[in-house]
Amino acid sequence: MKDTATFEKSVQELDAIVTKMESGDLTLDESLKLFEQGVKLTRACQKTLADAESKIEKLMAEVESQ
Repeated sequence: MKDTATFEKSVQELDAIVTKMESGDLTLDESLKLFEQGVKLTRACQKTLADAESKIEKLMAEVESQ
């Protein structure tokens, strides 16, 4: 459950970053920092999704072999 909460929180943070960047009220430095944070969050989310996909594939293989 912790992974899901972390994933959901990361998605919410990404959404907030996009909203801030789309506002156009940020300095270049602020935009770059938020962009960097967004890239890190995106990578973490992609890893979480890949791990979940792998787990699902293993579970499906177990079910199919029964």
